[in-house]
Amino acid sequence: MRMQVARIGKPHGIRGEVTVQVLTDAPEERFVKGAQFHVVNGPVDRLTIRSARWNKAILLLGFEEIADRNAAETLRQARLEFDTEEEQEDDQDQWYEHELVDLKVMLEGEQVGVITEMRTGTAQDLLVFKGNDGEEVFLPFVEEFVPEIDLEAGTMTITPPAGLLEVNREEGGKN
Repeated sequence: MRMQVARIGKPHGIRGEVTVQVLTDAPEERFVKGAQFHVVNGPVDRLTIRSARWNKAILLLGFEEIADRNAAETLRQARLEFDTEEEQEDDQDQWYEHELVDLKVMLEGEQVGVITEMRTGTAQDLLVFKGNDGEEVFLPFVEEFVPEIDLEAGTMTITPPAGLLEVNREEGGKN
């Protein structure tokens, strides 16, 4: 089984470092020199950590296979995953981004969008989906607003309070 632990952001500096969105509870254990990761949606299949350091609240990673800023730019939005022999616990409250991306968002039996990402936060996670009009919509990922996820059907049923989706819509999301 593979587990996603990070999404690569923009390059940092000229030596090939990148910012990453950390998607693991133990970044200090996971992102160590020599650790290898599978790459999803990137120009290479595997990356090996050369360096890992924090710049304020942002984790910066350097990889042995990436020598400069131009090469680092090609990694933007790639996902880092690792193989695990642990079986995922059947915890109804725990979801990983790779399980949710591309699910159809259903509201009162109608499709209103498709999940594009999950942003992890300290208090709660935030779902991002592309609405039928092409704009990004943000929804707190809490049971009250997301009562049902059906991976087999490829759907996520949402029950947001009236007006929440309109307030959390990013203008110009078609860019």
